[in-house]
Amino acid sequence: MIFGSRLIMKLLSAIWLIGGIAIGSSALAYPDKPIKMMIGYAPGSSTDIVGRMIANDLSIALKQPIIVENRGGAAGSLAADAVAKSNPDGYTILFAQNGLAINVAANPKLPFNGSKDLIPVVGVAATPHILIVNTNSQAKSVADLIAMLKAKPGQLSFGSSGIGNSDHMAGELFLSLTGLQAIHVPYKGGSPAATDVVGGQIDFYFAGMPVGLPLYKGDRVRALAVTSKQRYSGAPELPTVIESGVAGYEMALWQGMFAPNGTPKAIINQLSTSTLKILESPELKERFIKAGVQIAPLNQAQFSDLYFSDIERWKKVIEKAKITLN
Repeated sequence: MIFGSRLIMKLLSAIWLIGGIAIGSSALAYPDKPIKMMIGYAPGSSTDIVGRMIANDLSIALKQPIIVENRGGAAGSLAADAVAKSNPDGYTILFAQNGLAINVAANPKLPFNGSKDLIPVVGVAATPHILIVNTNSQAKSVADLIAMLKAKPGQLSFGSSGIGNSDHMAGELFLSLTGLQAIHVPYKGGSPAATDVVGGQIDFYFAGMPVGLPLYKGDRVRALAVTSKQRYSGAPELPTVIESGVAGYEMALWQGMFAPNGTPKAIINQLSTSTLKILESPELKERFIKAGVQIAPLNQAQFSDLYFSDIERWKKVIEKAKITLN
């Protein structure tokens, strides 16, 4: 009888242990509810377009909805600040571009510490900008644009998706290397900036490819060059800015995912691994190509190296060129 009682107790203990493990595993399962992806730029901007493609396919892979929230303003810093201060549980993530690194490099008064409060998770893309002008513009080449800027110093205007963003710095770098001046007009996203190029309200814009390339292909703007070191495969007929006579000019828009500091390593790894997996999809690659995006998968370590080295790179560029981001 005693033997039987002991056997029953052991069986009950085993059942309780297995049940406890199952309950614990279920509680630790990630994700078990929708994830919020914050994007610091307007709907239709380059980063928004890429972020939404990633959110769509990643939600399928993770079997949970990923809800995109656009919080534009302050060159993406409003969204970055919100994510940096969110609960580090993997349910609030940031999809950002190299404007984040530029902001961190240029603005020591940000409401968050860009080097400590955010963890780079995975790199997704690195795409050149496309220099566009209105179809009625007198500029039919980069040389023409330079001549116009020389003829009217400080009178022509160029757009950006916000102060300190990649497209803004693409313009500032161009002006710095050519020794020219123009009026910077910041917008709350790439799409409204490009719209004003189409309408003739601003003179030129180093647009993100997802925004500028369709307008160029649709004959709604004139494209003068691309900002990469080599010609862009999506528009091989366009010269690079370097080919056009501006030595040393190179700029790319990288995009990727971040999470708040303190997010468990297991969750960071899952987000990184799952994103890299979906980037192998031929269908997603095709959508990237159609959107004018150059895929550039980077794992967590590689993306961290890129992010932190970019912060140091832009500190030097901003100081040397005496660029004021205000």
